[in-house]
Amino acid sequence: MVFAFLLVAAVTAGSTATLTYREARNSVLQASQDLAVSSFREVVSESAYDLPPGPDDLKGRLEAFARRGKPRHWHVFAEYGTTVRESSGTSPVSTVVTDELRRQAADRPTGSFQRVVKNGVPYLVIAMPLVLRMGLVDTGLDTGMVLYAVVPLEEEGAQVDALVTAARNGAVPGLAIALIPALLAARSVLRPVRELRRAALSMGSGRLDTRIAVRGGDELSDLARTFNDTAAELERSVTGLREAEARARRFASDVSHELRTPLAGMLAVTELLDEDAATAGLDPDTARAVRLISTETEKLAVLVEDLMEISRFDARAAELNTDEVDVAETIRRTLAIRHWTGRVGTELPDGIRARLDPRRFDVVMANLVGNALRHGGDPVTVTLRRGTADDGSPLLVAEVTDGGPGIRPEVLPYVFDRFFKGDQARTRSAGSGLGLAITSENVALHGGTIRAANAPGGRGAVFTVALPLDGGPRGRAPEEET
Repeated sequence: MVFAFLLVAAVTAGSTATLTYREARNSVLQASQDLAVSSFREVVSESAYDLPPGPDDLKGRLEAFARRGKPRHWHVFAEYGTTVRESSGTSPVSTVVTDELRRQAADRPTGSFQRVVKNGVPYLVIAMPLVLRMGLVDTGLDTGMVLYAVVPLEEEGAQVDALVTAARNGAVPGLAIALIPALLAARSVLRPVRELRRAALSMGSGRLDTRIAVRGGDELSDLARTFNDTAAELERSVTGLREAEARARRFASDVSHELRTPLAGMLAVTELLDEDAATAGLDPDTARAVRLISTETEKLAVLVEDLMEISRFDARAAELNTDEVDVAETIRRTLAIRHWTGRVGTELPDGIRARLDPRRFDVVMANLVGNALRHGGDPVTVTLRRGTADDGSPLLVAEVTDGGPGIRPEVLPYVFDRFFKGDQARTRSAGSGLGLAITSENVALHGGTIRAANAPGGRGAVFTVALPLDGGPRGRAPEEET
């Protein structure tokens, strides 16, 4: 805005100064020119000559003409054919009389003039042909002699230069004065824009009660009112969503807690039923029904435990209980407890120690290996190595790969979502659908990252976990980490 104001002021001042300079220059030069031309024409018309003129008589007359010059003395030159060249000064020939002016003098018996600049000095050159006189009357017949009056315009040039200086000196203060309203106008416009920017940043940081003070009734005020209305509506919507989310979390947590006690009893009963089905000689249909009840009860128990774990993450109640452990030994223990040692290949170098929450790291590795065994294909391999973060800090990197068909590209962005199913036609699964989501939350709680990809060539899935070797921040909420 300041630039625009200054540009308008500069264009206005420049245009005004240019027009003023042009008019004043033309006025100064026109006045001197008209006076010189009319005076020279009058002097020439009053003179009578004997033809051909004598050289001495001609020079005297030219000197007399020069003394009668207006607005100042002239330098008068006479040319008669190609034989006579005389002047009122020391040089008989003028260097400022041009061939063009000579041709104009031959064509115009009433005279002609031309402004010429020679060596940086402006001159007015007037050409006046002599005509034959009969008594006091001009016959209009050309005598062949042409008189030239050369008038220096140095004083007029100095006046024009003074006009240029005055125009320039007047334009510069005008620009400085224009800067003041430019700054005031820019400030009046940019202040509400800055307030709007600060308010938008405040809302972006989560303070949805941010509002802008509305002043006046212009377009910026309308924008501020629109912003306030939008912010109020957004606050109402987000508040409603948060309340609904809180109710949903509380419902899931309450349901999980309420189901936990009866499920414990049901699991004890199903264990007895499993034993009876194996030893009591039940008929095949009854035995199959008993095993189905036992299996579904175990799945329900797993789902309830996963829901309770997710509810702790949502309530930001999950904490790390870290300890320095041998990572390779921890992974071997995870595989041994679940009887996966013979089914899973390992590349676990000894000597890698890190501060981890052993229970949560066990959940991470168990979920990834179990997922590879259920949905991937042989061979399943767990690899452990050291790595380096972008900032140079040391990392613990664990990879779980399988030899299955891999993960479809359209599914990759959603594999860690809760209850997401890669096969939308599959309504039942062996797990709860929360395993990878819980894995992602546990990794984030350690201050690490987890990534799902396909192996080179598209054969098999690769899950890569990167954790700080010194352990993540204790008790950090997963929302903040992600």
